[in-house]
Amino acid sequence: MSLVSTNTSKLDRLAELTAKSETTSGASLWREAFRRLRSSKMAVIGAAIIALFVVVAVVGPWLAPYGPTAQTWRGEVFPNRGEFVGGRAGNWFGLDHLGRDMFSRFLVGARQTLLVGVVSMLIGLIAGAVVGAVSGAAATLGGRTGKRIDSVIMRVTDIMLALPSLLLAVSIAAVMGQSLTTVMIAVGVVQVPVFARLLRGSMLAQGGSDYVLAARALGIRKRRIVLTQIMPNSLSPVIVQATLSLATAIIEAAALSYLGLGNPDPAVPEWGVMLSQAQRFFDNAPMMSVYPAVGIIITALGFTLLGEAMREALDPKLRG
Repeated sequence: MSLVSTNTSKLDRLAELTAKSETTSGASLWREAFRRLRSSKMAVIGAAIIALFVVVAVVGPWLAPYGPTAQTWRGEVFPNRGEFVGGRAGNWFGLDHLGRDMFSRFLVGARQTLLVGVVSMLIGLIAGAVVGAVSGAAATLGGRTGKRIDSVIMRVTDIMLALPSLLLAVSIAAVMGQSLTTVMIAVGVVQVPVFARLLRGSMLAQGGSDYVLAARALGIRKRRIVLTQIMPNSLSPVIVQATLSLATAIIEAAALSYLGLGNPDPAVPEWGVMLSQAQRFFDNAPMMSVYPAVGIIITALGFTLLGEAMREALDPKLRG
């Protein structure tokens, strides 16, 4: 028997073992998780909140009754005297300090908030997955060099995790300068060690699975096992964490905008910017702060509920 045919038979055997594993555990796990999600009130409420937020973010600019930057009613507002216009028929959320329609700015601002949250999460997810995969592969493949690489990467992530996330994000944003891109990068960098640690730990846990032991017994190279089997089977907790990180990213991005590190153009509506502008007039017009704050809280709650429901649905200890 030739070497090529021997390797082919080994790969076929590995594919057979993997297919059986996926049939009996992988596929059934996802089906069971989806069934549990559909029957979970927490997941349904979270998904409904997220769906509403996404719809508002997508179609909000077309639903807004007025331009978000139009100071149409500036002559009716006197912030120096503490006189503001509250909710009324033409302006459901009232007017801000420049005579702009708060409801229109709220709808348009949802898109910026969603954009910042999603892009920040993707930055952290992609960069963290790369770092975690390199570290996990180095630790799984073994060898003195691999363990050294894993140790160096983990010590760097430990240092990043030791710093308060908001403080780290503020420091990065302050160094890079005031812009919306800066906020996304700063919040994304904060998420990197979380995803890296999670993927690396999941890969190490998968390294002792039966299908890995079977593959090694068949003589399959460790590198192939890591890339084609261990890594794909380690992504479930990372996907769940991505959902939870969206909530954190939205809150931290709003915090940076609140601190004045977000979009340098204050006319562009974004919930964090709106909250920052409203703090000066909280005594006379508290609802200017309430609307964007409630939007941030409810949106973060939706992602948190769905993420927690996904975590419980995929947890083998909670499956009955």
